[in-house]
Amino acid sequence: MLANDDAEARLVALGVQLPPLPTPIANYLPFRLDGNTIYLAGQGPRHLDGALCTGKVGADVSVADAYQHARLIGTRLLSAARAAAGSLGNVQAVKVFGMINATPDFVSHPDVINGCSDLFVDVLGEFGQHARSVVGVNSLSNNMSMEIEAIFRIRG
Repeated sequence: MLANDDAEARLVALGVQLPPLPTPIANYLPFRLDGNTIYLAGQGPRHLDGALCTGKVGADVSVADAYQHARLIGTRLLSAARAAAGSLGNVQAVKVFGMINATPDFVSHPDVINGCSDLFVDVLGEFGQHARSVVGVNSLSNNMSMEIEAIFRIRG
């Protein structure tokens, strides 16, 4: 079982810095806690300075860059999960849903969302493994390259 300090130590070892809790851009919450279940609002890819990653994957954004965008979103989702649970050491990823702003002929959706999935496993170990769905969409708000939402569970 992953101890409370292990997830935080893994963040440091990986050189991953979690951003502050995301501020919703409309009338919704960054997370909703229902018993031991944490529903995380969808997040777009933003750098620590707040700059949004935009473009259509398969045209303006390469698969490699989109993977990094998904990893950035993963840091935002982990930040919200930590805020909801009080620690990353007592959470388990349950489900990830990714929406990629992609060209009609784009077919590498799983390779892109792996950026988020891989981060969860890198930080949370076996508790980062999750069920997942990913779809391509015609457009997303502010032309962001993707949006990912997640469900976590508080263990214990």
